[in-house]
Amino acid sequence: MRKLKAWLYMTLDGVVEAPEKWVIPDDAMFEEQTADYASSDALLLGRRTYEIFAASWPQRGSDVANADWMNTTQKYVASATLDSPEWQNTTVLKGDVPEAVSRLKQEDGATITLNGSGALLSSLLTAGLVDELRIFLHPVVLGSGARLFDDAGALGALELTRCHAYDNGVVSLTYEPIERGEVR
Repeated sequence: MRKLKAWLYMTLDGVVEAPEKWVIPDDAMFEEQTADYASSDALLLGRRTYEIFAASWPQRGSDVANADWMNTTQKYVASATLDSPEWQNTTVLKGDVPEAVSRLKQEDGATITLNGSGALLSSLLTAGLVDELRIFLHPVVLGSGARLFDDAGALGALELTRCHAYDNGVVSLTYEPIERGEVR
């Protein structure tokens, strides 16, 4: 069974919206993200994140880190409105997205990486489909913006399995779900 590993950027006050406006770059952080991509064979995105990625990645050449992976890997986009994706190797997941993701996890293959896509991530966390959640916590406070857990249902407990601070002040926090009834 495939694993679903999700990661996203988050501010100290929990905002996950528009990270391109506030992410603090760090080479070591991006190198780890490149390794995460290399260990997976599928990318899962929400429609808005997909549209941002599809507008920029196809124009990037092989000299840009992750460009080849982004452009050649299988992509799945959860959307009720997208019908004809133009970015190569893209499949649209419509209808019951948690059910579709559950089926993807049953297929043969490597890890599925979910990048950003806060609303999609929240729904998959609530459905118990995320095997690993990695948050890159940025030392920024925005005061407003979409948050990962604004409308989330009961998620259960998560166990911190890794914590790493980068030179830029960003902290990478990796969590895995704890089985119900399990005490740690």
